[in-house]
Amino acid sequence: MLGISSAFLYALLTDRVLLVDFGPDMADIFCEPLQNSTWLLPDGFPFRNQFYSPQFREAHSFGTLLRDNNNFTQSVLPLPPPILHLFLSYEYGDYDKLFYRDENQEFLQSIPWLTLRSDQYFVPYLFLMPRFRAELERLFPDKETVFHHLGNYLFNPSNQAWGLITRFYDAYLARADERIGLQVRVFNTKASPIPLVAKQLLKCTQSEGILPQLQVSTNSSFSSVKVTNNTSSTKTKAVLIGSLYREFYEEMKYEYWTRASVDGGGESVGVHQASHEESQNSESNSHNMKALADIYLLSLCDVLVTSRWSTFGYVAQAIGRVKPWILNVPNTNYSGDRLPERACRRAVSMEPCFHYPPSYDMKKKVVVDGEVGTGPPVVHCEDVSWGLKLVNGRQIERLG
Repeated sequence: MLGISSAFLYALLTDRVLLVDFGPDMADIFCEPLQNSTWLLPDGFPFRNQFYSPQFREAHSFGTLLRDNNNFTQSVLPLPPPILHLFLSYEYGDYDKLFYRDENQEFLQSIPWLTLRSDQYFVPYLFLMPRFRAELERLFPDKETVFHHLGNYLFNPSNQAWGLITRFYDAYLARADERIGLQVRVFNTKASPIPLVAKQLLKCTQSEGILPQLQVSTNSSFSSVKVTNNTSSTKTKAVLIGSLYREFYEEMKYEYWTRASVDGGGESVGVHQASHEESQNSESNSHNMKALADIYLLSLCDVLVTSRWSTFGYVAQAIGRVKPWILNVPNTNYSGDRLPERACRRAVSMEPCFHYPPSYDMKKKVVVDGEVGTGPPVVHCEDVSWGLKLVNGRQIERLG
């Protein structure tokens, strides 16, 4: 979703039509964005069966063309080929990254067909390119809602996906006074054991006032419990756990069932989880359908806690237009069994992070603002120190 939205915006800026190549793993997950039309690549499109092969990348990529033509430093440019591949995934090479050099866009404009492969949200870097900056400023006066608008325009869940979303929402979330989404992504359960992460999650939600504080002792006598039939003043909070693992749901549910809150019952907490697949299986259509349902359910929450580095959380926060708290997932390789002192921090923007932008040396050649001290609305990400994200009302931070 992040890659497609970035490609769509690039197509919009360069007067191109966007076609997408969905495999069986993505079948019937999204509706078509436009009625009586399709954005799906035709079955008989040339090279379609080769798009994902290393041979296609080597033979047709823009990076290869630059490498073989000495980075276009010669006086005569090569003849534009009929098709050119833009490889912009996280493992792209130095020549591939030259896509972001503003002067190279003139040559790309002459190519009839561009294929683009990316798993990155590279929109922030488009704001750094002088050729696109003015148009982007007109399109998006609010820089923190770029993906919100792109995503809500492009991605409409299918009837089957909406069924998963609405049935769960109506049954478990709709009647709560406040909905709280906790999206927990653990990339390595050995370095970040689930019990330790669960403890950090509880620390974050309580220290930031997202969930009520719990009493330390669980041995309260019956006479000390205040019982009342008047529940009109009790605020209900529905907690949605978005994670591959069931343990986070079980731990949170157990804590708020067996321990009384410090406020004596002023808030009632219910804990729910729509799915727990245990492992990521992006090749599975049913797995991706459930993942999309989880994303949209999280986007319907009033408060979000997301995980560092998680593109899943990025999409949920941006679709829902919610500025999240970012969980500081503990890593025993660096801190042992001790929890990091700061459990979570508030994001400066609801925009996704561009994880792998070109280096600073590359960027200096791209950004040519005339006024000293001013720059595009881009800063480093809170969760990825070298990443970039869009913000409102901020001068660009020095990188390096």
